[in-house]
This record gives sequence, C-alpha cells and structure tokens, in this order.
Amino acid sequence: MTRAATGDAKTDRIGVLFVCLGNICRSPLAEGVFRDVADAEGLAGRFDIDSAGTSDYHTGDPPDPRTVGEAKRRGLVLEHSARQIRVEDFARFDYVIAMDASNLGKIERLAKSMSHDAELHLLRAFDGDAGDDLEVPDPYFGGPDGFSDVHDMVERSCRTLLEHIRSHHAL
Repeated sequence: MTRAATGDAKTDRIGVLFVCLGNICRSPLAEGVFRDVADAEGLAGRFDIDSAGTSDYHTGDPPDPRTVGEAKRRGLVLEHSARQIRVEDFARFDYVIAMDASNLGKIERLAKSMSHDAELHLLRAFDGDAGDDLEVPDPYFGGPDGFSDVHDMVERSCRTLLEHIRSHHAL
C-alpha cells in the first residue's frame, strides 16, 4: 500500500522523485516537465514532485543554463536547487525514477539499506519510442541538440508515467 493510499494527511500526495547524476540537467528537467504535465491534467496538487542526484557534485547549484534555456523555449520555468538523494527519500516518495542504468544501480544499492514501498524505474521505460534504449543520455558534455533531444524524451516519458500512476491510483 502506498502512502497515498493510507489517507494520512501528511502523506496523501503521491511522491515522485526524479534522479540523475548531478541533479542539474536531466532530473530537474523531468521534475519540471512532470509538474507541468500533471498541472495540465488538473492533478498537480495530488503530487509531491522533486529531483535529486546520486552525487554531491552540484549540491546547491541551480539547473544548468542550457537545460533552463531549452525548458524556457518550451514554456517551462525550472526553479530548483541541486541536492543529493537521501535514504529518507524512499519513505517520502512512492516513485523513484532514474535517468539511466548507472544511477538506477546506485539508487537500488541505497534502497537496500531500508525497507520501503517506493517503485524504482528508469524514466524511458515509459517512453514508447525508446525501443531497447532506456537511457536518458546526459547532455552535459554535448551540444545544444542534446538538450533538445533529452527534453523530447523526458516529455514523452513523463506523459506515460503519469498515465501509469493514474492506473494505480484513484486520479
């Protein structure tokens, strides 16, 4: 049973945490896109949405300007301060969504240290265009097209992730 299903006033929202390496490119973008997708469906108030990184490289930093720029071109405003994932996140969030297999492995190792009900997934597992490539590539060292491509992947995936969550909750 998820925290949302318990009816506890403190935990009646469905928690979704997006995770990448540094929490300045992919995961804050996914956080913003998912929030926008949920809002468009009138469901934003039903969610606790956040993002984190598996490393502490960029703790306290805002999202990468290239990520912010691509989001802004598409009508999104990203407001976030990078942080590292914590053990407590597995109690707070119902869904912990990784951008790639390396970060999913780190999340799984951290999750083993405690009992939790959080579902762990790769984001592109919800992307019908992904085929066998379930990685959201890190655009940090690439050119501007990488940020646009990543935004497309994240948007497709977030829409289907919302449908997955709706199918498991009374939304």
